[in-house]
Amino acid sequence: MKFKVILYECVNSAKINWYLDGEFTLKFAIPINYIRDLEKGSIKYHDLFRREGAAIHTFLLCLNKSYHTSKKIKSISFEYYKKSHNISLIILDNFLEGFILSNYRFNKHKSHSSNNTFEIHTNIQNKINSAAISGTYLARDLVNQPLSHLNATMLSRELKKLAKEAGFSLKVLDENQIKKLKMGGVLGVNKGSLEKPTFNILTYKSKKSKSKNPVVLVGKGVMYDTGGLSLKPTLNSMDIMKCDMGGAAAVIGAIYSLAVSKANCYVIGLIPAVENRPGGAAYVPGDVITMMSGKRVEVLNTDAEGRLIMADALHYAKRYSPELVIDVATLTGAASRTIGKYGIVAMENHSKEFFGHFSENMQRLLDSGNFVGERIAVQPFWDDYHEELESSIADIKNIGGPEGGHITAGKFLEKFVDYPWIHLDIAGVTFFKSKYLYHSQGGTGVGVRLLTHFIASLGD
Repeated sequence: MKFKVILYECVNSAKINWYLDGEFTLKFAIPINYIRDLEKGSIKYHDLFRREGAAIHTFLLCLNKSYHTSKKIKSISFEYYKKSHNISLIILDNFLEGFILSNYRFNKHKSHSSNNTFEIHTNIQNKINSAAISGTYLARDLVNQPLSHLNATMLSRELKKLAKEAGFSLKVLDENQIKKLKMGGVLGVNKGSLEKPTFNILTYKSKKSKSKNPVVLVGKGVMYDTGGLSLKPTLNSMDIMKCDMGGAAAVIGAIYSLAVSKANCYVIGLIPAVENRPGGAAYVPGDVITMMSGKRVEVLNTDAEGRLIMADALHYAKRYSPELVIDVATLTGAASRTIGKYGIVAMENHSKEFFGHFSENMQRLLDSGNFVGERIAVQPFWDDYHEELESSIADIKNIGGPEGGHITAGKFLEKFVDYPWIHLDIAGVTFFKSKYLYHSQGGTGVGVRLLTHFIASLGD
């Protein structure tokens, strides 16, 4: 059956209210002051409407269970009440965004799956937001695919299809080319695997773009992380480590979104793709590896592998003389323990006298995070943390002390950059064991909408 959600303004209400108005209609009352605030440019209600869209999606799924087969809801449309005088397409778009993000399911490996999604017959008006949702679905699919169906080589193959579909260019470096570049981090981490690593370069530049210096996005692509010889436990750890390429998925989803929407920008994505396995040739705790930059790293924990492949990619980014580099990685458990599932941990190398004096880029990223509902918590980045990475036998070691592990991981990466740089640790928000708000069970696709909005809003 067809179901209809009708939005209308309410003068006498101080908060959102929604209710069934018949068997196949739901009315959604919006306080008039919310609409007026949005018209003035306020963004404080944007995520509220996404969350309400998600709540209604959950409600309708439950409602459907009580309906007879002949009356089950199959399709839904959303519209404003025809006599409404205060129509806000921003509210409708945000509401739809929450509903559509909640409508995602990953059923690719089920022989028989019950169809518990709805056909949605209303489109999001903002083309950037619409494309970002498609990019988020894509990122979720990539994260949810098991290693048996998505290793490094398969990822590069999938990227070739996506490049053709969306309109970005792709260059894939194979193991021999990676060796010529002397990417010791990428090669070292992958030594224990029978599969070959790849290094993927995604480029999108709009026809109108006049930029000579791109924004570079670097995504961690550990297709599966056993921890290497510093082996992870299985339960609640290794069993979900297909998600350790969540940073790569976010970068792919963002560039896909920007290309599909033909956003006016120049952006490059760098994705080192590896597996971290404890094979016979695997690197071991105590090894010293030489990075692409020439720095020598004492590896004291093979489960701190993401920073090694990211460091090579960050060094590679120097050849583009980037305007800004943002790296995205499921880098540390410490980031997850710091703020949980409620946001993204961030750091930057902006030179400032006091913590809190953020760069213009970071402030814009914070604004984008608030706008799309992917909030950012900026962490202290004092140089004192460098002391924890001092090695007695090499230039640097790959882990610090037991406290502030997400910050020392960021400080490790900082050793390999010489340009404006922001580090995003998405370890706490990439993969959920149960649905949370409009984030699906499994891969969430977090980072796609944030990066898409941020880069699109920069202009050219």
